[in-house]
Amino acid sequence: MEQSELDRFRKLLEDKRKEIQDEAERMLTELNDRSGNIPDPNDRATAETDRNFELRIRERERKLLPKIEAALERINDGSFGECEGCGCEIGLKRLEARPVTALCIDCKTLQEKNEKGHGVE
Repeated sequence: MEQSELDRFRKLLEDKRKEIQDEAERMLTELNDRSGNIPDPNDRATAETDRNFELRIRERERKLLPKIEAALERINDGSFGECEGCGCEIGLKRLEARPVTALCIDCKTLQEKNEKGHGVE
């Protein structure tokens, strides 16, 4: 992969990491600033639903951070874009859609089939 492409993916991954970290800080600030005493039960239920939704999103993003770090490490060590399963080059369109991926589409499909076959989801 050309250096210009690697630089583009590095910036994309670093920007995503910063965005996730900034959103986590913003959420903590908002949670600390919000009043815990909402007298109306309907308003309280809505606020709780919104809070739970936000927490689920942050949890998904928290799980993405180690994948971002691993992808940045692969850029640094020169293995970014190589499938960890078969050693083939991962397609550029796949990397653009999912820059944290470490598997080509064939290996990922096989992995998902194996997981479904074993009842793991």
